[in-house]
Amino acid sequence: MSGTVVVGLDVGGTSTRAAALRLDGVRLGSGRAGGGNPTSHGAERAAHELLTALRGALAEVDPTRVRAGAIGLAGAGRLLADPAGRAAFDRAWHDAGLRCRYAVHGDALVAYASGTAVPDGTVLIAGTGAIAAQVRDLRLDRTADGHGWLLGDAGSGFWLGREAVRRLLTDLDRARPPGVLAGRVLVELTGSPDVAAPPRATAEAVVQAVTRRPPVELARLAPLVVAAAVEGDPTGVELVGEAAALLAESVTRIRPAGATDPVVLGGGLLTADTPLAAAARAELARRWPDAPLRTAGDGAAAAAWLAARELPEVTDPPALHALLVPTSS
Repeated sequence: MSGTVVVGLDVGGTSTRAAALRLDGVRLGSGRAGGGNPTSHGAERAAHELLTALRGALAEVDPTRVRAGAIGLAGAGRLLADPAGRAAFDRAWHDAGLRCRYAVHGDALVAYASGTAVPDGTVLIAGTGAIAAQVRDLRLDRTADGHGWLLGDAGSGFWLGREAVRRLLTDLDRARPPGVLAGRVLVELTGSPDVAAPPRATAEAVVQAVTRRPPVELARLAPLVVAAAVEGDPTGVELVGEAAALLAESVTRIRPAGATDPVVLGGGLLTADTPLAAAARAELARRWPDAPLRTAGDGAAAAAWLAARELPEVTDPPALHALLVPTSS
């Protein structure tokens, strides 16, 4: 059994990671490439990045030893429903020398599996966007939010950036000097800390700076909010608290009160050591005091584990998870 190799990929909008592992936990190779999400980049470019990551992971591995594979991907359903996109991924898989079948899973499921082997639980992800999902028997069951920047993603990086701009505009409307966070947002958007007289001219410049860019780019302001909260700026602290409450509220839509199965936190805002991660943990612990809180880890390894579970020789998936997927509390 230790000679069997499984491959997993964690495909995102900005990067693609691949891992080749033996069933005894030995990592034989890793690969990394650019964003491989076909929704964001188109199927052909996404497949090219997939192939690049696979070749990196298999550089020292005979591909014929690979018995199973899985890909974690945002918008997995769209890929599966698109014959041209699936064909492009099939070609990349074949061009990497792989002859086994591969499964495609939603990125939320892979994030969940990167934090725990328990088959039932919840995953909460906050990065540029935000989504919560209920997992049943290691399959996505119900989801909440993830509705995109226009209609949802409450508590996400986009939400933090938008609310920071709104606070700046409120200061300008009231003709009061911008606070610490608002001042940094002003400089980021206009290149200057100066406020015109009257302030309405500066407010209009801020609005123009935002509307000239794709709306989702407001998420780039989220680090300013997090940094301000770290420094104790009242507006930064307030926004982080509101974001944590909104994220927890999205979980309440799909998770029963009193549930004791695990909650896995994923996405850059919740896996890094940030005030939002701490505040979200506190909110979740208050609402579900008996539920273990886990942090999402290596998505590529988790995808490989999901693939390995389907092999007949794997009789103890939780024990295999402990070997393949590094996790943290």
